[in-house]
Amino acid sequence: MTTGSVLLASVPTSVWIGNQQLPGSTGTTFEVVNPATGNVLAVVADATATDGAAALDRAAAAQKDWAATPARERSRILRRAWEVVVERRDEFALLMTLEMGKPLIESHGEVSYGAEFLRWFSEEAVRINGRYTESPSGSGKILVTKEPVGPTLAITPWNFPLAMGTRKIAPAFAAGCTVIVKPAAETPLTMLLLAEVFRDAGLPDGVLSVLPTTQASELTAPMLADPRLRKLTFTGSTAVGKTLLKLAADRVLRTSMELGGNAPFVVFDDADIDAAVDGAVAAKMRNTGEACTAANRIYVDNAIRTEFSGKLAERMAALSIGPGDVEGTQVGPLISDNQLRKVDSLVADAVEKGAVIETGGAQLGKIGYFYLPTVLTNVTADARIVKEEVFGPVAAIVGFDGETEGVAAANDTEYGLAAYIYTQNLDRALRVSKAIESGMVGINRGIISDVAAPFGGVKESGLGRESGSEGIAEYLETKYIALP
Repeated sequence: MTTGSVLLASVPTSVWIGNQQLPGSTGTTFEVVNPATGNVLAVVADATATDGAAALDRAAAAQKDWAATPARERSRILRRAWEVVVERRDEFALLMTLEMGKPLIESHGEVSYGAEFLRWFSEEAVRINGRYTESPSGSGKILVTKEPVGPTLAITPWNFPLAMGTRKIAPAFAAGCTVIVKPAAETPLTMLLLAEVFRDAGLPDGVLSVLPTTQASELTAPMLADPRLRKLTFTGSTAVGKTLLKLAADRVLRTSMELGGNAPFVVFDDADIDAAVDGAVAAKMRNTGEACTAANRIYVDNAIRTEFSGKLAERMAALSIGPGDVEGTQVGPLISDNQLRKVDSLVADAVEKGAVIETGGAQLGKIGYFYLPTVLTNVTADARIVKEEVFGPVAAIVGFDGETEGVAAANDTEYGLAAYIYTQNLDRALRVSKAIESGMVGINRGIISDVAAPFGGVKESGLGRESGSEGIAEYLETKYIALP
């Protein structure tokens, strides 16, 4: 029996309500597939609205006691969960590689990143502060307190199966909120394993439920309509986010939305070209390009575009592609055949409109969902790949002339999550970072995510911020008490 088989045999595959596995209200199941092989990894219970109601019953019943639990105790549970995830890092990493496809080295990186949210918010739990002041008019005193929002529904994506869960669960627990997680149907196993970790860390019954499902809207709509649910946090596409916001509006439900991105990577004529190429590979190829922060539109000043394009194509062509659990793999499969077809159609559209394929541009093999790392040059402004989030290993290069044109191109999108700037001029870096319409800007670096920094976007990339000291505020209500 392989290591993967032993691991999969020990991972929960039922709905997780309260602190226990349950078969699901109907007994129906769905298959979780390894994107590197197309083979079935596990058969998982398919949660229904009945299961959602049971989970919300438990969350609502546990909310008062969990909110009253001393902050130090909530901190201790989060800290212990961090310790257990770190202890079991190899299991989590292999599980993510098997169900999502990313190379093991990246899965290990996600374990470190995802676990760190547990540690960070274990420390933030004991630093929830209010204030007490005299009224400026002298008419009384002002007492401001922070209280947990209440039962929370967290909907997480497939591309970072651990980190996108811990980034929501950890601040919610730190604030004193109970949580129901609806993980992506493509990658439910990692979140189910995390639920087991929280149980072992001493989390009280009812505080966390995990509901894998292929019937997302049928499961979540009744919960969103239920007055006991007080918070929705979602990471995923802008289209789905807009639908959820409309549903949440009926009850003026507290929401935070981390939505789509179309990140510009702007290389100015004074940039260190080799450093910019390194940054572009990091920003483009993290998670095989399946990241909302991935560099989607690479704008390069025409004065250096030919040199930059050649060096980037050489680097991308040299990347090792294959199953994530094979040693030395740098690029894994895409999550599904649908995603593979989408990437290929975006490349075909760009080529039809005049783009040149410098390397890649095709599916690799007949088994699994592999797409060759690709560099496109001469990409036109009307190409779909400039307007749509590719979510794959394709770097689309567009030339520009001068700072004003570069900034205008970067801002020519309805999205505003992440942006990247390469320049050796500090004044330009600060000037451009202020001018670019984005919630996050990386200057001369291709990886910007940091547990201690606020993560989120502007425009149609979302509402609110996750991580950093700002992250816990999304799960707290402010109450003003007027004293004589």
